[in-house]
Amino acid sequence: MTGGVTRNGTPPAMTMLVDDMNEIDYKKLFAEARKHLSLEWDYTKLTAVEKLAVLLSAVAFVAVVFVIGLFVLYHLFTALVTVLATALGSVWGAHLIAVAILLVLMLLVFAFKKQLIVDPITRFVSKLFLKPEDNE
Repeated sequence: MTGGVTRNGTPPAMTMLVDDMNEIDYKKLFAEARKHLSLEWDYTKLTAVEKLAVLLSAVAFVAVVFVIGLFVLYHLFTALVTVLATALGSVWGAHLIAVAILLVLMLLVFAFKKQLIVDPITRFVSKLFLKPEDNE
């Protein structure tokens, strides 16, 4: 360094100013990146909470419908047994027919469980978690 000029030909004061600006820019860039990551993390948490709320409300809805459906099915089969008992003249025979109908229904649900249970649940969950956002 001769005559107040650095090796690259710039005055020393200018070199210090550029170094200070670079340091400030790096600090500002780091702060902005940190803020961005924090906002992205908050957005991810909010999205997860929203999707979990939708999933849990769907599970609660299905549980309520299932319980009400069981009560309805019980009363329908009680009425069926009563009608069959008067028609057949045998209460145990009416119960056997009702049980046979329930077993056939259970076997049908078991045979078509993929179409009736697995596929709709898979479709719902995949749409819920893999749906592309409208604003992106």
